[in-house]
Amino acid sequence: MHTVSGGEVAGILVAVFWAILVSFLAVALARLAQTLKATTKLVADVTDQAVPLLADASSAVRSAQTQIDRVDAIASDVQEVTSNASALSTTVASTFGGPLVKVAAFGYGVRRALGGRKQEDVPAKSPRRTVIVGRTVPTARRKRK
Repeated sequence: MHTVSGGEVAGILVAVFWAILVSFLAVALARLAQTLKATTKLVADVTDQAVPLLADASSAVRSAQTQIDRVDAIASDVQEVTSNASALSTTVASTFGGPLVKVAAFGYGVRRALGGRKQEDVPAKSPRRTVIVGRTVPTARRKRK
């Protein structure tokens, strides 16, 4: 029979411990490799989908810029039309405003003149009434003693 010494037992324990440790590390590395493969595939899929999306976004931005340029052109045209309309209204007001005011004043004067003659033909207004303690008494009917 062969007896096993303490050093041999310690060597066997260290060898078993290293075998278990290497097995756990091999499993961990295998899982890490699977995770890296999945991550690589995910990044490739995202890249495949992102490139067309970026192209669409770039196209949308170009289209928006074109529309903004058109709106800017329309706004400048509207500003020009507005300034032209303002100039036209100023011209019309200065051309016709003075004579129209004179015609209106003349018409008012004519109405006043004709209105004054009509009032002479109309009989005088009825006399005023006087209020005495809650009663209304015409001034013409009041008798004074």
